[in-house]
Amino acid sequence: MASADTGTDAIGKRPRGSHRARSRTIVHAVLFVAAAVIVLDALTGDRGLLAMLRVRREYRELAAAVERARTENSRLAEQARRLREDPAAIEEVARRELGLIKPGEKLFIIKDKGATTNKH
Repeated sequence: MASADTGTDAIGKRPRGSHRARSRTIVHAVLFVAAAVIVLDALTGDRGLLAMLRVRREYRELAAAVERARTENSRLAEQARRLREDPAAIEEVARRELGLIKPGEKLFIIKDKGATTNKH
């Protein structure tokens, strides 16, 4: 048993305060390691901060791609409507893409001679 006079533990080898201090140090170390593991998991885990930031960046990129696709879709829908309803639009496409001309019009083809004779 411990003596009230000496201040030693039941074994009689260590003072009582030393045992408490050592236990407190071990508890603090275990709590620190546990907190470090939790913080690291919060940063790098599957649902951690870094993963969340990556997912947000991907979301912004995909949202921009969807908006570009919607804009292109609207433009193509308007072009399709014009081609169905507007004869001038059909004529414009026929002239531009097929190289067609109206009867009585004359086609002039101009070749750039400077590009072919500039071989010094």
